[in-house]
Amino acid sequence: MPGQQTSPEEGESLRREEGLRRRADFLQCYRTGRRRHGSLVILYFVERQSAPPYARIGITASRKVGGSVVRHRVKRRIREIYRRWSERSLLPPYDIVVHVLPAARQADFQALKKDLLSLLEPLTKAQTRPR
Repeated sequence: MPGQQTSPEEGESLRREEGLRRRADFLQCYRTGRRRHGSLVILYFVERQSAPPYARIGITASRKVGGSVVRHRVKRRIREIYRRWSERSLLPPYDIVVHVLPAARQADFQALKKDLLSLLEPLTKAQTRPR
């Protein structure tokens, strides 16, 4: 139903609350977070101790990736891959920053998907490990 609130775990929608918007959140991921390197993206992530109980994602792409049209296209693709990912609800409450590397400019959707999901999938298993 239109206008009905759903939790982030329901369906494939990516709500506004699931995105990182504040500069301080991005900087915290860069400075104190862990990172994983792929061939097309670098994933920075830090676990949140406070609410909300779901992961939030932010995407950065410098001008080295390309002009604004190219950067926004790559960012839309990453957002769509994350939105459609069925295991998204299994992520612990992380703040995640996906930094796009210049090589992503020439990558097709499937290559970008493979690279991003190979970095995200181990994070779903991280919550089951003893600390």
